[in-house]
Amino acid sequence: MDFLIDFLSRLVSQFQSPTLGFLIGGMLIAACGSRLTIPDAIYKFIVFMLLMKIGINGGMEIRDANLVEMLLPALFSMLTGIVIVLLGIFVFSLIPSVKREDGYATAGLFGAVSASTFAAAMVALDEESISFEAWVPALYPFMDIPALVLAIVLASIYMKKQNQDEQNDIDVWAIVKDSLQGSALSALLLGLALGLLTIPDRVFESFYEPLFRGFLSVLMLIMGMEAYARINELRRVAHWYAVYAFVGPIVHGLIAFGLGYIAHILVDFSPGGVVLLAVMAASSSDISGPPTLRSGIPSANPSAYIGASTSVGTPVAIAICIPLFIVLAQAVF
Repeated sequence: MDFLIDFLSRLVSQFQSPTLGFLIGGMLIAACGSRLTIPDAIYKFIVFMLLMKIGINGGMEIRDANLVEMLLPALFSMLTGIVIVLLGIFVFSLIPSVKREDGYATAGLFGAVSASTFAAAMVALDEESISFEAWVPALYPFMDIPALVLAIVLASIYMKKQNQDEQNDIDVWAIVKDSLQGSALSALLLGLALGLLTIPDRVFESFYEPLFRGFLSVLMLIMGMEAYARINELRRVAHWYAVYAFVGPIVHGLIAFGLGYIAHILVDFSPGGVVLLAVMAASSSDISGPPTLRSGIPSANPSAYIGASTSVGTPVAIAICIPLFIVLAQAVF
């Protein structure tokens, strides 16, 4: 009972936080028919800045980190992304009204990672004074890439079986390369390399760190407007997507939380790190995933997987999963 009360109180406070406040504000002004628009170039720049900040900070910490301690969380991150995709594909295969290609794409998107949700979780942990290893952002590609690659490969195998006339081989390396060259992972990996191989402490503390929360609030505003716009798209497809997008993030996060707890026991992975791992699993990709899946599974309906992710999955991950896993971590640890 105390756990439920604590969770509900944190859920209410989460709605008062700037992060979720800007997300809801974006949805409200879109619902009111506002013509406010934020240029796509600004959106891409903000995402770049957030990922660079996260990457540089992680790279600086990796320089002094025990790489052996990172190994198990990285392995669990990869395993989590794979399990989420396989679980999603299995669930959608049980629903006759869902096209198989759409199910593969949706599972891949929810197996991949949202940079904005991850950044929001980091801010929430800072506000709660919950510490975590600064190299945790380095786990991002270990979950993101395997999930996208697995979804695309399995979808390609399925479609190839459906179309026996087409005998083209599946180029797995091309899929991996395309994911690595995507804007989100490129920025994150660049930040990690700069933080690891250079000494960017002064520019990080004077430029990236002070701007982080401001940029995140603008990104949440954009995502709120996008979420409302995608609601109409979600209405045009099966309602099962909305159910999956609501339940999936919680289930996925609990899977990662369990693996994170094992890492805590074996290699002393911090409670904050366990929460971030769970939030990564609960999130669904909003940057690298959609373009990768559009090119990798072109026959899938973007209204299904992007609509489910943006209009339901992301708000659930931010509003429910972040406070849920913080409370769960405080109860467990």
